[in-house]
Amino acid sequence: MSVAKTRVAVLISGTGSNMVSLIEAGQAPDAPYEVVLAVSNIADAAGLDKARALGVQAVAVEHAPFGKNREAHERAVDALLREHGVQVVALAGYMRLLTPWLVRGWAGRMLNIHPSLLPLYPGLNTHARALEAGDQEAGCTVHIVTEGVDEGPALGQARVPILPGDTAEILSERVKAAEHQLYPQILMKFLNAPKP
Repeated sequence: MSVAKTRVAVLISGTGSNMVSLIEAGQAPDAPYEVVLAVSNIADAAGLDKARALGVQAVAVEHAPFGKNREAHERAVDALLREHGVQVVALAGYMRLLTPWLVRGWAGRMLNIHPSLLPLYPGLNTHARALEAGDQEAGCTVHIVTEGVDEGPALGQARVPILPGDTAEILSERVKAAEHQLYPQILMKFLNAPKP
């Protein structure tokens, strides 16, 4: 008897490299989840084609037509998630600040990966900031999404050494490789953990 897998949606804005690692890990027979939907706020995000190539339905819900009304855009995204029976949402390079409305609707069921060792360097330009600070290491954090930007409880981290001669771009590639391993591991651990 096979146990039903948790239905996961991945929200992206770009190339979807973390999304690909989540999809592929979820396709293993013993994985506790499967990615059933990829959603982007950018119509021509490269990640959408990657999702389709891996057999996952991929949809763009562009934010531009909604103007400054972020909640209206999120309501359209939320309707899509619910229509597909999504149970957990994974943000993977989704470059939109979420409103409290969406965060509350998925409280405790929305994860994000951030390219720094939170609470260090929330927000953008994390690698440049780590280099400027003279840090010995960088890394990434998977955390629960809360209303504050990159403030939710951390579920797991991966550490990456900063090497002599690193630029933000070189460091970014090394951290990205760590992200691709960490995110599926932490999502599985999160879903396998006993629920209170």
